Amino acid sequence: MYHFTALVTVLALMLYFYMAVRVSQARGKFGVKAPAITGNADFERIFRVQMNTLEWMPIFLPALWLFAIYVSDAIAALIGLVWIVGRAMYMVSYAQAAAKRGPGFGVQALAASALLVGALVAILWRMLHG
Repeated sequence: MYHFTALVTVLALMLYFYMAVRVSQARGKFGVKAPAITGNADFERIFRVQMNTLEWMPIFLPALWLFAIYVSDAIAALIGLVWIVGRAMYMVSYAQAAAKRGPGFGVQALAASALLVGALVAILWRMLHG
């Protein structure tokens, strides 16, 4: 069973849901009517946080689960929590100013890379030594 990884998956989805709610709220606050996605820099940064997170989900979620299956549920979950913290840092800092987004982006990118590379190495190891 992969209880820890499942829990981290739910937490990541909850964070993404929260980001979607923030975009909706920002539309009202800054007067950006759907389907527009430009027109106010403050709105655009909040929107880009959500979209960038969506762009990373197809990397993060499969890597998280493959790592859990081939390496360790607990370690995958811990690295997944680091990814969530990085995304939260990214969300807060990018909403303030685009120039502040780097540290959060770096944290989540390193976590996703660790999951992806770790899963790849473990899969290849099992193929060669299985």
